[in-house]
Amino acid sequence: MALAEAFAADDVIPLTRHEWDVTYPAPPDLSSPDMILHAAAWTDVDGAEADPQGAAAVNVGGTSNVAELGVPLVYFSSDYVFDGRKRTPYGESDTVGPLSAYGRTKLHGEAAAGENAWIVRSSWLFGPTGQNFVRTMLRLARDRDEVAVIGDQRGSPTYVGHLAEAVRDLIELPRGTWHLAAQGACTWAELATAIFDEAGVACRVRPITTAELGRPAPRPSYSVLRSEHKETPRLPHWRDGLRACLERL
Repeated sequence: MALAEAFAADDVIPLTRHEWDVTYPAPPDLSSPDMILHAAAWTDVDGAEADPQGAAAVNVGGTSNVAELGVPLVYFSSDYVFDGRKRTPYGESDTVGPLSAYGRTKLHGEAAAGENAWIVRSSWLFGPTGQNFVRTMLRLARDRDEVAVIGDQRGSPTYVGHLAEAVRDLIELPRGTWHLAAQGACTWAELATAIFDEAGVACRVRPITTAELGRPAPRPSYSVLRSEHKETPRLPHWRDGLRACLERL
C-alpha cells in the first residue's frame, strides 16, 4: 500500500499473490511494465529455518522470475544480510555474512535481481497495515499490563511510508546497492516503550535477552544501516515514522 501511495501519480498496477505468485513465471497476460517494485517476499524469519527451500523459492527463485522480464527493478533486501558483529552502522560496502536461512535467501535474491536493479536494504519495517511490530505491540497491550521484549538487538525501525517516498527519489539515481533506513537507532524494547508512550497506552516493557526468547533463527544483534553515498535520499528519524504510523491507525 505504501508503494502504491508513493507512486500514485504514475500508472501503478498493484499485484497480489493471487494475481502473480512469483514462484512461477509472470502471467502471460501481464502488460509490459516500465519498472517493477518487487516487494513480494518470504518474511517469516523463523519459518525459513524450518523450510529454507520454501523461503529460497520465493526470495531467490521469485526474484529471478521477476528479473526475467528484463525491465528496471527495485528489489527490497534486508539488514539480515549482515552478521551484526559491528557496533557502528553498516554501509553498502561492508562485508555481508547472514546468520539465518532468511538472511541468506535475501542476499541470494540480491544477486538474482541482477545488474538492472536498485537493491534497497532496509530494516525493521512497520506500517499501519499487515503484520509488524507496532501493530503486534498495540494488540498485546489491549489485555496485558506488561510485555517482554528483546533488549539486546539494535537497529533502525523504518516506517514503510517514509521508505516508499525515498524509493521514489532513489530511482532517479544510478542502479546498485543502497541503504535506506530511518535515522536514529534503538532496541526492540526501546521501540515498544516508545510505541506505548506515543499511543498513550499504560503497558510496561520488560527487556529480555535474545537467548531468553529462544527463537529458531539467529538475528544480528546490531543492524543499523547508513548509506555511504551523499546523494542517498535521507529518511526521517524512526520516532517521526512511528508518529506518522500511529496517525494512520
